[in-house]
Amino acid sequence: MTRVALYARYSSDNQRDASIEDQLRQCREHAVRQGWTIVDSYSDRAISGASLIRPGIQELLADVQAGRFDIVLSEALDRISRDQEDVAAVFKRLRFAGVSIVTLSEGEISELHVGLKGTMNALFLKDLALKTHRGIRGRVEAGKIGGGNAYGYRVVKKLDARGEPIRGDREIIEERAEIVRRIFREYVAGKGPQKIAADLNRDGIPSPTGKRWSDTTIRGNRIISSGILNCELYVGVIRWNRQRQMKNPDTGRRVLRLNSESEWIRTEVPELRIVPDELWNAAKARQDELTALYRTRSRRPAKASGAALPRTASTPRTGHARFFPGSYSAAVAAAPMPGADRIATPAPTMSCPWVATMPAPLTARCWRRGCSPVCATG
Repeated sequence: MTRVALYARYSSDNQRDASIEDQLRQCREHAVRQGWTIVDSYSDRAISGASLIRPGIQELLADVQAGRFDIVLSEALDRISRDQEDVAAVFKRLRFAGVSIVTLSEGEISELHVGLKGTMNALFLKDLALKTHRGIRGRVEAGKIGGGNAYGYRVVKKLDARGEPIRGDREIIEERAEIVRRIFREYVAGKGPQKIAADLNRDGIPSPTGKRWSDTTIRGNRIISSGILNCELYVGVIRWNRQRQMKNPDTGRRVLRLNSESEWIRTEVPELRIVPDELWNAAKARQDELTALYRTRSRRPAKASGAALPRTASTPRTGHARFFPGSYSAAVAAAPMPGADRIATPAPTMSCPWVATMPAPLTARCWRRGCSPVCATG
C-alpha cells in the first residue's frame, strides 16, 4: 500500500481561496487513478512560496520524519516552494526519509527538476518583483498612491472604459483632516505625543486602526516617514521608494532598508494637501529642536573628578551609585532630563536614602531606571 500526502498552496497575489480546493481535488483524482491511499492533506493559504516558514509545509515536514507517508503529491513543484535553496532543502529532507515528491506537472521529481525548476521559479519571482515595482512607479509618477492609505483619506473606487479598477485615487475626509490639523497645532504649541494621544482618546476619537491612539501613532519614525507627524502626503507630496523590504532568510520576516535619496520618487498632489506649509515647517522645526536636545542631554555626563566615588555602608552595590548627587556638577544636576516633562515623578511613600538627597531631575532618573525593593518610587 502506497501512502500519499497531498500539499496545496496559493500565494497572496492569486487572491483566490478556491484555488486550494481545486489543487487538492486534482491531486485526489490522480491518487485514486494510481491506487494510492491518501493519508492526509496540507495547505497554506495566501502565503508566498518564497519562504518555508509556512504552517502547512512545516507540519508536512514534521510528519515526514514520523514516517506517515511514502509520497508527497502536489500540483507543481512551485507549490512546495519558489525559492531555489528551499526546494533543494525539502528534496534532500524527503529523500533522506525515503519519501518521493510527485507533481501533476512534472511527474516524479529528481535532482534535474530541482536544479532547473528551482532556477526558473527564482527568476520568475525576480521578474514579478521588477514588473510590480515598475507598475507602481508609473502610478506614483501619474499622481496616484502606490499602496496603502493614510489617515484622513478614503480610497476612491472607479472603473476605466474597459471596466478595470483604477487604482491609487484618494480623496480627503474632512472630519479626519481636521483631526490631523489639530494634532499638528497641538504639537507645535508644545504638547507632546503622549498628551495629544491621551486627549484624543478622552474625546472618543478613534485612531487610524479604529482603536485607541498611542504616542507612536503620532510620533512615528521620522527616518522612514511613519506616523502622523511625518506623513508628507499631508502637504500634498507623494514620496515613494524611500525604502525597500527584504526578507530575512533565517526568520522569514520582512525588514526595511533605506534606499539612496537618488532613488526616491517625489510627485506633487496639491489636491490632497491637508496641512499648510507654515504648520508643517513649524512641526519639523520642533522635531529638529527636540532631536538636538535629546542628543545633547543623552550624553553621559562626566564626573566632577576623575576619581571613583568611595562606597560606604550606605552606598548600595547597584546602579544607584552613578546617580549619587556628588558625582555630578551642579550644572548637570540642575539640567532637566529629556522627556521629563512627559513623566510625572511620584513622591516616595517609603524611606529611600537616595531620593532624599537627589535633586528633582535625578529623582526622575532614579524612578525611570527602577530602584531597589525598598524604594517606593520604583
